[in-house]
Amino acid sequence: MSEPDQRLVDRAVLSQRSASDPTTSVWVSASAGTGKTKVLTDRVLSLLVAGNDPQKIICLTFTRAAAAEMESRIAKRLGKWSTIRDQDLRIELHQLTGTHPSKHHMLRARQLFALVLETPGGMQIETIHAFCQSLLRRFPLEASIAPHFKLMDERDTNELLVQAREDVLARANTGREKILSAALAVITSHTHEASIPTLLASLTAARGRLHRLLIKHGDIAKILQHVRKLMRVDEKETSETILSSALTSHTNDKPRLRYAAEILSTGSKTDIERAKKIQSWLDCDKNPIEKFEPYADAFLTAARYTGPIEIRKALVTKKIKEANPDVKEILDEEANRLANILTRVRSAIIVETTEALLHFSDALLTSYQKRKEQHSLIDYDDLIQETGRLLNREGIAPWVLFKLDGGIDHVLIDEAQDTSPEQWGVIKALVDEFTVGNSAQENERTVFSVGDLKQSIYSFQGADPGEFQAMQSFFRERVSNAGHNWREVNLTVSFRSTPAILMTVDAVFTAIGAQDGVMLDGNVIKHEAARAGDGGLVELWPPVEPREADTPIAWKPPIERIQRDSPPTRLARLIAERIHRMIENEEHLLSHGRAIQAGDIMVLVRQRGTIVEELVRALKSRNIGVAGSDRMVLTEQISVLDLMALGRFLLLPQDDLTLATVLKSPFIGFDETNLFDLAYNRSGSLWQELKTHFGDDDMFQKAYEFLSNMMSKVDFVTPFELYSYLLDAKEGRKKILSRLGPEAADPISEFLNLALAYEQNHTPSLEGFLDWMEAGNVVIKRDLEQARPEAVRIMTVHGAKGLQAPIVFLPDTMQMPVHLPPLLWPQDQRGGDIAFIWPPRRSLFDNIAEEERKKAINKRDQEYRRLLYVAMTRAQDRLYICGWHTKKAVSEECWYNKMEMEISRIGKKIEDPLLTELKETSDNQIIRITSPQKSIVRVVKTAKENIAHKLDQWALSPAPDEPITHLPLTPSYSSNLEPVVCSPLSDDKGQRFNRGNIIHRLLQTLPDIAGGSRREAARRYLALDTHKLSNNAQTKILEETLAVINDPKFHTIFGLSSRAEVPLVGEVNGKVISAQIDRLVVQKDRIMIVDYKTNQFPPTDPMDVPETYLRQMSAYKVALEQIYPGRNIECLLLWTNGPNLMHLKTELLATYSP
Repeated sequence: MSEPDQRLVDRAVLSQRSASDPTTSVWVSASAGTGKTKVLTDRVLSLLVAGNDPQKIICLTFTRAAAAEMESRIAKRLGKWSTIRDQDLRIELHQLTGTHPSKHHMLRARQLFALVLETPGGMQIETIHAFCQSLLRRFPLEASIAPHFKLMDERDTNELLVQAREDVLARANTGREKILSAALAVITSHTHEASIPTLLASLTAARGRLHRLLIKHGDIAKILQHVRKLMRVDEKETSETILSSALTSHTNDKPRLRYAAEILSTGSKTDIERAKKIQSWLDCDKNPIEKFEPYADAFLTAARYTGPIEIRKALVTKKIKEANPDVKEILDEEANRLANILTRVRSAIIVETTEALLHFSDALLTSYQKRKEQHSLIDYDDLIQETGRLLNREGIAPWVLFKLDGGIDHVLIDEAQDTSPEQWGVIKALVDEFTVGNSAQENERTVFSVGDLKQSIYSFQGADPGEFQAMQSFFRERVSNAGHNWREVNLTVSFRSTPAILMTVDAVFTAIGAQDGVMLDGNVIKHEAARAGDGGLVELWPPVEPREADTPIAWKPPIERIQRDSPPTRLARLIAERIHRMIENEEHLLSHGRAIQAGDIMVLVRQRGTIVEELVRALKSRNIGVAGSDRMVLTEQISVLDLMALGRFLLLPQDDLTLATVLKSPFIGFDETNLFDLAYNRSGSLWQELKTHFGDDDMFQKAYEFLSNMMSKVDFVTPFELYSYLLDAKEGRKKILSRLGPEAADPISEFLNLALAYEQNHTPSLEGFLDWMEAGNVVIKRDLEQARPEAVRIMTVHGAKGLQAPIVFLPDTMQMPVHLPPLLWPQDQRGGDIAFIWPPRRSLFDNIAEEERKKAINKRDQEYRRLLYVAMTRAQDRLYICGWHTKKAVSEECWYNKMEMEISRIGKKIEDPLLTELKETSDNQIIRITSPQKSIVRVVKTAKENIAHKLDQWALSPAPDEPITHLPLTPSYSSNLEPVVCSPLSDDKGQRFNRGNIIHRLLQTLPDIAGGSRREAARRYLALDTHKLSNNAQTKILEETLAVINDPKFHTIFGLSSRAEVPLVGEVNGKVISAQIDRLVVQKDRIMIVDYKTNQFPPTDPMDVPETYLRQMSAYKVALEQIYPGRNIECLLLWTNGPNLMHLKTELLATYSP
């Protein structure tokens, strides 16, 4: 790396040091790359050195990753302080505080590492949700929630919401709840069935906002009052009454309209047509509403059917207007009257639909809340709401705040621009005692906030940049009025990006068109580059243009996939080729003094789509490592599809298509020939064919044995156990990774995690788990910052927040957001929600809805521009800007046009060889902005280069494969099913299994009890309620057991030389065995292995004994022969139903040896 500009660094350090002052409350505005995390870390360290207890400092971060990074940085610094020389420590503390440290501070700094380690629970560096969770755990009774509450994850929340939604829809359809049924009728009458899922999804996503609205107003009726007041619709007015009243109130205008129609009838064809419509309306005495729309067509344009109400530009031709000017006046008055009528009708319809949706949402939230309460569950919205309620609850909040008052002295807020109003409410209540001067603590208590309005991009999570500014004003006033120190610090020196990138960013966002939404505080956007001497570049590529599709060949057989032209696909290939040549040609990063690596590159997209999939494919085809996407839909991953297909086959072996999928999966590895040989000309199902011909081919045999083994387990183990066995013992993981590569490891692990999570809240059945997986559309968030260092990262801009990369590509810069949420949220002057309104379709927007729609569009577009700022400032050395055209015109407000306007002004056009060669873009000239490399480069070796000369060759060689550890062989739990001895229609409710366990227990314990006491002991044991045995069953078991124990023939088995339930662990023919022998007799010359068999119809001939039992006893025999060499090993089955003792000959058991 190059040396930074020391002058700027010194100035930035002073600003950072000013923000770290532990005696002052500070509000920091930190532009991208200015060292926000360092300021936070320094602030915490300064507080600690000043003598504050670690447990009295709380730092609220936006993500867990940010919290982990801060903890790591602090631990590293404190660990260093505890061991470095005094002189070095003195320098570090001086750099931190700006003052020369005293002996006390030196000693304090050395002790901090141990002090933080010994702090109960560690330092409080956590997300606000984690803090709220810990607070509610501490005060559950005060918060009126279950002390053992469980926090739901996103999947659990969605599942519960679906259940609540289905419950409400079912109740509405019954007709028993008239209000709810009527609400559903209104909703469905105004919405196409295809749009209802989107509406309900928006409704559930806004559940927190709806809940707060209900709390604010008290009930639905009061919310509706605000809606009616906003829409200017009286309580008794409906769309029908408004229209009917309007149609009957213009009686006095009829003569004037007749006069106008008469005049129009003498004019042009257009005038005559309009006259006929007016006259038809005037002549209608019955049901005027039916004639209203044709009449309105004479005055209003057809645009009202799809959008705003518009009056026709010319209601009368020029000739008529000049001859009869009063006609135009009459028609204009009527046109305005009709427009007003329809606008009021629209307002009334919006009130009706909003009322219906309010009732539906109230029922939905109530059902959802009941389900949560039944299972003591809370979601992430609840964490914030319940904590806010707790800290503001009359009579209880003072107690909680008093307890916290003694526990927290300093609050630090990270990424404050993305903190929602509700989260700010928690923070305000938390620090309320800080700013009123009557705290239980006498030392200075502070609030510290760091954020950047330009990077507020999480409105979908409730963030509002306006709230950031409001909170700045609030804390400034409160802290200053309380007589405490207050300081506002702006950080503008970027340590991240080269001058070329920062010059481009400043140029783009000082332009008037791009300022809106970014320059919210009024300050001119200006970045200063600490890396002033580092070389960098910005390139703007011409867009990829769509091509005309080739005319298909007539009558061409449909056996080949016809590739349609796809500009995103072509751009993906172009980017992949550029990256490939960067790496292949060993292009240098000038400021790093080394060749470019795949891990230096980050591709940022606004939203995932075709470009991401195609880019991953194009990079992999060029053997370039890809870390994948930052979000992964689990059920779309090939490895997971293979796992689920196997599960589906195990549930329904007769499904030929699923079996074919499994046979071609990595678990078995059939190719097309194998599958054809098996499937062609088969007489039954594919599975039946495999069973019939498994001996004909090695691949068939391998497949049959694998699937049979899995089928023997599916009914006896949980999904997690089943898939763990498949992936580990059966080497399924190794087989998947060998075919799909290391990228498949994450989906496999997440799949297993979900299998385990499913079992915690559901009956662990395979059928249920697979349905749960398919219904959930599980999305996994991935931390690509921890991805493979030699892999290109492809992320959304939101996912890249807080990250950086030497080289950044922006491919989708020409697409703009077009969707708006179906619900509009009018707000008061303070930014609080008044209510929500729901215009079901564009043709029902009145003036209020239109205004709210414009506000929503403006907010959306403002965030769109802030998202561009975040995207551009992720780049450290190079920024490549690309895009593609579609057949639709590109908006002037898109990213590409905003950047092109300024880059073309300050950049230089040059011909690019790659674009010239590949001919994918409309032009082969790019616009480039560069900054030269002036500083001397310090070459930093990679970790691999650093260790290469120190380690022997064996250390640099790949590690050999670890030996495979098989699951223990359990002889008493064979893969072969035991014979069915009872009818499946038997109504014993599992008592036969319970009976067997009870007899085993009695045979284990009764022999150790004196003969005279056995009957009474057994009787007491059998009478226990847990066994749920009838008197008759108790008597039968008692007599059967005592008959065995008291039989003289079995004296040796239950004698002094015998032991019950003997554990057996060992290795037999390379297989680990783990078992429990029912009874073991050890004598000088022989060993007797006795296994009890209960609830069976005992065979009389050993040859008729089920194979399962013979394999079990054979395994016992082989293992004990190793333990007792030279002794005769006898194997016996003791059938309690008789009783009968059966000897198994060695010759017979040898056939079934493991």
